Order: sequence, then structure tokens, then C-alpha cells
Amino acid sequence: MTAFPPRSAPGDAPAQDQFLTVLSREDAKARWDAHLPRERPAPEVVPLALALGRVVATTLPAPIDVPPFDRSLVDGFAVVAQDTAAASEAFPAALGLTGETVSCGVMPRQPVLAGTATVIATGGPIPRGADAVVMVEHTEPGPAGTVLVRRPAAPGQGIGHAGGDIARGEVLLRRGTVLTSREIGMLGATGVAALHVYRRPRVAVLSTGDELVAPGEPLGPAQIYDSNGPIVAAAVAENGGEPVSFGITADDEADLERTLREALGSCDMVILSGGTSKSAGDLTYRVVARLGSPGVVAHGVALKPGKPLCLAVAEGKPVVVLPGFPTSAMFTFHDFVAPVLRRMAGLPPRGEDSVAARVPVRVPSEFGRTEFVMAALTKGDDGLVAYPTGKGSGAVTSFSQADGFFAIEAMADHLAAGTTARVTLLGQAAIPDVTIVGSHCVALDAVLEVLADRGITTRSVSVGSLGGLAAAKRGECDVAGIHLLDPASGRYNRPFLSEGLELLPGWRRMQGVLFRPDDARFAGKTPQGAVAAALADPDCLMVGRNQGAGTRILIDGLLAGARPRGYWNQPKSHNAVAAAIAQGRADWGLAIAPVARDYGLGFLPLAAEHYDFAVVAARRDTAGVAAFVAALDDPAVLAALAALGFERGRD
Repeated sequence: MTAFPPRSAPGDAPAQDQFLTVLSREDAKARWDAHLPRERPAPEVVPLALALGRVVATTLPAPIDVPPFDRSLVDGFAVVAQDTAAASEAFPAALGLTGETVSCGVMPRQPVLAGTATVIATGGPIPRGADAVVMVEHTEPGPAGTVLVRRPAAPGQGIGHAGGDIARGEVLLRRGTVLTSREIGMLGATGVAALHVYRRPRVAVLSTGDELVAPGEPLGPAQIYDSNGPIVAAAVAENGGEPVSFGITADDEADLERTLREALGSCDMVILSGGTSKSAGDLTYRVVARLGSPGVVAHGVALKPGKPLCLAVAEGKPVVVLPGFPTSAMFTFHDFVAPVLRRMAGLPPRGEDSVAARVPVRVPSEFGRTEFVMAALTKGDDGLVAYPTGKGSGAVTSFSQADGFFAIEAMADHLAAGTTARVTLLGQAAIPDVTIVGSHCVALDAVLEVLADRGITTRSVSVGSLGGLAAAKRGECDVAGIHLLDPASGRYNRPFLSEGLELLPGWRRMQGVLFRPDDARFAGKTPQGAVAAALADPDCLMVGRNQGAGTRILIDGLLAGARPRGYWNQPKSHNAVAAAIAQGRADWGLAIAPVARDYGLGFLPLAAEHYDFAVVAARRDTAGVAAFVAALDDPAVLAALAALGFERGRD
């Protein structure tokens, strides 16, 4: 704090030997930033139990599928959906019970054949041959050894597919992710016990002034309690730092310099409060100026409050002298110090608490219950867009992949597309520099990794190729990931572009038939020959893909109208297809080569699929999209493509 200047003795330097040179807020930040170190924080390994609030230092791929097998989402009966197609209250479908009961942790031994059903509990593995689960509430006991089904079941109903929540090999957490309870749960679900996080920067916190007394001590005449020390320490912790208290230092030059050099030697940043104005008694900036080069880079900023702020760098470490008044101290801390501290800690910038955003799709809801819908935020042409991200009550990623949530009132059975909702943010969300919506690919993670290294924030929302194109047409994303084959022309992606969209070539990835290596029905055959053999064997069970997926188009072309057993089993990812085959719940399906390799499956190459990007033409020259385009040819991305067996696409 400020003291009165002493009288000058003969030969002394003038009482005011440095005057404030008031800089604009922008100039002060630029000068300080130019001298700050840019290295990443050092990593350290911490157990999962101690990881809350830490920042992930290494991008983590998922080591397993979650769930690791197809499982029932309800208590009921595992059935073949086709057997229930005509079921009604008046004319229920009678199915013979297999006599087996499948519960959690119990592997089924008997297949579900046409006209049969197996009793299954929530979480139980789906038996071979079953492609739906009927809720017990929609059934009633039939004659001995049978069950009566009163409602039809759609293929996939009541089933959580392997990898439907988390697919093995997909990016689980990206470097720079702040770990909350949501991410901790996701790590636990995949068996991660310890991980690399950035070391928290140690921040020395000290207050200066003869008049200051530590809280809890008695006040003397003309003394005040030190409020800046505790509040600055708390703000440091809130922004990712580890506060180290150096207490209160009196207005003594030698004592202050000794304390500052000790703090500088043991910490990554030093924050003082008090001693920043033009009085000769304010010694702080004088001592800071001689701690190391370049020293003080700004002393006086055109702010109200906060004009006396002093910014310095010594030995490559930030040194900040905040104004003495608490309001000024905290204003300048959050405006100048917090962004630098968060960067040193690997944290993202702070966001808002809640925002208004347009929901682009119709969201059904159960009448009579208030529903909270998790959402990811993107930038649209007319403002923020909230994309629903929920994967169901059994998913652990719904929270971690969302920026917030909005509510659907109890007396509504849906939220209409285009509705503006108030999104309550989870933590501190930030709108990304570039948004990619559409089909996900493992190689896309390499592109996003390069962008993250360049300080470009991204959002990737997986809704399928057709969903991505629709989002791009509506201006709800910058880029759409697509792999769609036009059967009429035999060309990928370009025939599907509409006005305002441009094609950006991505890469080529081989699609093919997956099978267990010991299955003689497929080994050594062409894809067409293998499928012919599968169709000729009534016991051969396939696993399909969901409507709207590029792989589904390939499947339909290969089958030429045939609908073999398992066709209506339609998971939404390559990993789920591979898991079904590897675990014996299906015998063949289509997926990309890296997935076959990861699961130890046989692979018959069918076609080099084009995974490209539809770019919103009006946004082609924005900084985020320009960085995305450049990243496609980054050596790290090209190396990742080669490692996956992919080739960079060209026009």
C-alpha cells in the first residue's frame, strides 16, 4: 500500500524517478504477451481419484468399447423383431421361451431363433439371433412355455449396441480437456486408472504495505486487514493455478526484494498487490524492475478501475503488481492475469453461465414429465445453435460432450424444430472457431489434434453424413464430414452438394467385408463371393448399418435387394459391427479396414470409400475454416492417415 514519501537527503535521487506511462488496454496486453513464454505446461501422472479439475495433457483414445457387448436396455424378452410385426392388444404374438434367463454378467448359451424369445434383464448380453428386446410391460404370460407380445418391436429396440456409447479407438478425451465429474465417470467406464495431466502452475501471492494485518490478528491504529491476499489466492485456484502464500511484506526495499527473489525462484508466476502508484514510498515496481530482463513492460493502463496496474516479466516468468484497492485488484486480475494463468495451466478461456440458442431439430419428449436435454453449442448464421447430444440414460458421454442443457416442459410432447431455448451451461463453455457436423472418422481426430496445437478450438458433432449435409445447408456448421455414394453415377459426395456448399477432398479409406478369420465361408473369397456364400447359408447372420450411413449404401448395393438374417440389426458405428462379429453375435458385416485390424478380424476389400468435407462456401475464408483446410496437409495428419491405411484425397 501507499506510504508518504520521505524527505530527500542531499545526493538522493529525485523522489519520483519513474512516472506512469499510461498505455491502452490493448497495447499493455500486447507488450506483456510478447515477452511471455509459450511452452506447454509440464505433464505429470495422477491417479483417477485425484484428477478432478486437472487438465488432460495427452489425448486419450478409448481402450475398450462401452458397452463392450450388445446389451438390453430394459427388462423383457430378447426376440426377432420380425416375429412381432403383426402383434397387437387384440392379437398378441405367441413366442416360445427358450428356457434361458439372461441377466447381468451371464453370457447367453442359446440362440434366439424365429418364433422364440429369451427372458433378459436390463444390462444382460443380447443372445445370438435376437435383434430387439420387448419390455416386460408389453407382454403377458401365455400357455405353458410361451410369452404373448402385445406390441410390435422395431429392429434395435431396447438394445444398446457395443461401442454405442464409446467406440474403442475413438478419442475419449482430447488434450486440454478440463476433468469434471462427467469425464471422471467416462474414464472409469473405460478402465483408465491414471492419466497424464498438466502440472498446475505455482503462483506466489503476496501483499505489500505497513498498514496490512493478516485476518485473525488484532488490528492496530491505522491498520486494515489484508483482503487482497486471500481473494487473489482463491482466484488463482479458480483459474487452474496452485496458490503459494508469501504473506504480507512491509514497505522495506531489502525485505521486499528478498521475498520476491525467493518467490520467483520457487514459483512459475508472482502476483503482488499494492505499491503501484507514483509515490516514492511505493517501492514495488522499483524492485520488480531489477529482478530480471525485460523487467517492467507496462506500468499504468487506461482502465477504470485498475489504472496503476504493473506488468513485468523476469527470468521468463510473469510478475504482476495489482492495484491495492480490492475492486481494482480483482478487475485487473480477471482481465489481464486470468487469461495468462489459464493458458499456463492448459485451461480454455472462460465462457458464460447461460445462453439463448436455436434448437435445429424436433426433439420428442414424454408428455407429463419435464425433460432436460443435453446440447452442444455451435455457431449458426442467425446465432447460437444447440444440437441435442444425448445417447440415452445408460451413456456416460452425454454430459461430457455437452456444453449445457435445456428443458422441455412437462405438458409438451416435443420441442419443435427452430425453437429458441435457454441453455444452462455446464462449467465454462466456449464457442469453437470451427464446427464440424456429420459422419465421424478416426482420422478426423488427427486433424482436430493439429488444430488444437495451433490454438484453434473445434467442435465435432456426429450425426451421420446426411445429417451433416442438412446442418451445412442450414448454416449450422462450417464443415460437414460426408461419405455418400451416388448409386446412379457411382461417384462419392459431389452429387449430394447443393448451392452454397463446396467439396473439400478428405481421404480414401477401404471398406470391406469383416468376418472371423476361422470362418471358412469367407476366407479367400471375393466380397461378392463371400456374400453369396453367406446368403446361401440360412445360419449365417449378418450385422447391418443404420440408415443415412455411407456404409449402408454399400451394403444395399452388395445385397442387391436381399434381406438376410441380421440385416435389420443396424448399429451406428464401424466398431459396433466389428464387436458383433468378433464376439460371435454375427458372422459378417461391412466396416473399414482399421477396425477389422483392431479387432483381429478377416477383411475382404470392397471399395475405396471417399471421406470428404462439404464446406459452407460463405465461411471458406474464415480463420477457423482456413486453418482446417491447411491442417489436412499437415505432416502429422498425413502420417496419421498413412498409419491407418488411408490415402489423402485429391480432386
